[in-house]
Amino acid sequence: MSGSTTQAAIEDHALETVPAADRKSWLALSWSTAGIVTSLIQLFFGALVTFVAGFHIAILAGLVVTVVGALLGWGCGHVAFRSGLSSTVLSRHFGFGHKGSIISSLIFGFMIIGFLAIENALLYRGFVFYFHLDDTVLTRIIVYGLMSVIWVLLTAYGFALVARVSSVMLALFLVVLVYISYTVVSKTGHTIGALTSFPPQWPAGVLASMGATSDIGKFIFCVNVLIGSAGALALVDADIGRYARRSRDIGIAALLGNIAMDIVMLGMGGIIMYAGVPALVEFYQHTGMSQAASQQAALANPDSVTAAFIIFSGGLGAVLMVLAQSKAQVLNTYSASLALSNLFDALGSWRPGRLTFVILANVIGLVMLYGQILSLVNAWITILGVLTTAFAGVIIADYFIVRPRQRALGTLPDQPDVCNWAGVITVVAAFVIAHFLLRAIMPVEFVTTLVVCLAGYPALRLKVFRPTVIRIAGQQGI
Repeated sequence: MSGSTTQAAIEDHALETVPAADRKSWLALSWSTAGIVTSLIQLFFGALVTFVAGFHIAILAGLVVTVVGALLGWGCGHVAFRSGLSSTVLSRHFGFGHKGSIISSLIFGFMIIGFLAIENALLYRGFVFYFHLDDTVLTRIIVYGLMSVIWVLLTAYGFALVARVSSVMLALFLVVLVYISYTVVSKTGHTIGALTSFPPQWPAGVLASMGATSDIGKFIFCVNVLIGSAGALALVDADIGRYARRSRDIGIAALLGNIAMDIVMLGMGGIIMYAGVPALVEFYQHTGMSQAASQQAALANPDSVTAAFIIFSGGLGAVLMVLAQSKAQVLNTYSASLALSNLFDALGSWRPGRLTFVILANVIGLVMLYGQILSLVNAWITILGVLTTAFAGVIIADYFIVRPRQRALGTLPDQPDVCNWAGVITVVAAFVIAHFLLRAIMPVEFVTTLVVCLAGYPALRLKVFRPTVIRIAGQQGI
């Protein structure tokens, strides 16, 4: 590979349009959209919502989020396909303006690097658990350092390598997951009917604290937990969709990604943990924990999923853990590097190259592990979901509603505004209205968010904050 070709692969069209020669089919895109969500954290979310709501209600919520997430992902992915731009760069042209895209980069970058840090921590704890390592500063430096170097190397050469890594690891992951699932389930003696119809597993007091005392309350809890990942996935779909050959390619990829996340991983996470919790509790009791403490450890956090696979399957479980997290981390790093590229370019036109931001994303992820930032990501996952959904909603509203009207009126902007205040204000308003003002009336926050964005942004953009630069007659927009 020549020096110029290598440099082009590293830069990966981070701040420019992807040319037609580099476009891919839906199959090539789907390895990435499904690969980023088939992770231990999504298995944990599946266990969480099924244990809170019961299997049937959780799956129903997953189906609803799948539909919503697929539509959001296709919408953002279609805009990326037409423009050839990543999610944060295209937000300059659609909804936010040059400086306004700083906000979308900050929020999306914070969320995706937060996932990078969380899943690094899961992988680290899995290694400590499997190899019986002492959790010392030296152990952390070595393990986290090696992981970060691997993510950087696998992400450095752009989408082609990322897609190849994701395709191989996803195929292996699914094979190992099916085998382990069969092994775990066959050992318990549960029927398929019992495994796919179990009721809520948490005590009534815990369910009450979550607002999950009725069927509708349980459904709402599940949707609010799942929509955060769906909002982030919609923006990842744009990062991947800029490589699509046709709109339907990214549409199919977005649908498959949401099916993998909110049906397959949700269902498998619930089934495996339901079948395996007794063995997990027994294992913890053998370490000296009381039964109550053992049950809490088995259900309280994502570490339990890592422990479950290793306890049930030993080395094969460790392999699954590595396969699950590695492909997700490569994709998280990839999207994070694109968000950071736009952030620093919009802040001060600093363009050191995408590789710099691949490294920086991993450094920030490591910093998150040693402060309170990671706990903020966990605490704010629903809020971040509302914000990413709002960003996706504004981009879609701008492209599908506002731009056709501007084109008809001859007011289509010639270039991005310095700051599109209509988009910025809409996102803030959607968040405040959905999360604070109307939460008691409409507890499914993404519904309010999307209504505000799809109705409020066009009104503000067409009537109040009109484009500052008008397109010259006869020119065509993106």
